[in-house]
Amino acid sequence: MRFFIKCSYNGSKFHGWQRQNNAISIQQKLEEALNYIQGEPIKITGAGRTDTGVHALEMFAHFDVIKLSHSKKDFIFKLNSMLPKSISIKDILKVKDDANARFDAISRTYEYFLSQNKDPFNYPNHYFIKDKLDWELMNKAASLLLNYNDFKCFSKSNTDVKTYDCKIKSAVWEYSNNKAVFKITANRFLRNMVRAIVGTLIEVGIGKKKIDNLKLILESRDRSLAGYSVPANGLFLTKIIYPKSIFI
Repeated sequence: MRFFIKCSYNGSKFHGWQRQNNAISIQQKLEEALNYIQGEPIKITGAGRTDTGVHALEMFAHFDVIKLSHSKKDFIFKLNSMLPKSISIKDILKVKDDANARFDAISRTYEYFLSQNKDPFNYPNHYFIKDKLDWELMNKAASLLLNYNDFKCFSKSNTDVKTYDCKIKSAVWEYSNNKAVFKITANRFLRNMVRAIVGTLIEVGIGKKKIDNLKLILESRDRSLAGYSVPANGLFLTKIIYPKSIFI
């Protein structure tokens, strides 16, 4: 049987989602806990690969077992008991045998948090920037992203993807009381894409780049022309949508 595991995590002390040889990842911790509880080797496939230091309010992964070793409630309880405080299991969901946490996702939403006040209670999950920002101009620039499909200019170099095409459904800044959040939803994202977009929009907001520059950057497909990548600590994967038909 195939199950989706729904979890959230603080990525500060992990080297991203994907299992690695010489670093601790979210995937590794989840697989170790699942292996112990099930008494058999379990391999999970995540909905995506968040980078080092990136957080998730909602992440899904699928795994296969003949039968869960405990009731759903006890299974979740035992998983949470074994996992570090920075990882929390929210639910275990029965899905169709061919359901795929990565490829069946309809959309993913990321949010990037920014603060314009130096506040120790915002740190480290808000990126502090003291420069005066033109939020109206930044939102105008963000709206341009919806007109493009190829985002190679925001992708990390030397990545192994076959296509740089993404369909961005919405991208907007919300600002209030010296805090801001950039919300972006798309069918898929490239490595480092959101952080590079945020850095580029900030450069538009402080006047370092103009909106016409953004059009040229997008059409150039050249990462070196885009803005800097903002720190990972302010980035959260907040929502993943699946078709209801895959759930049992």
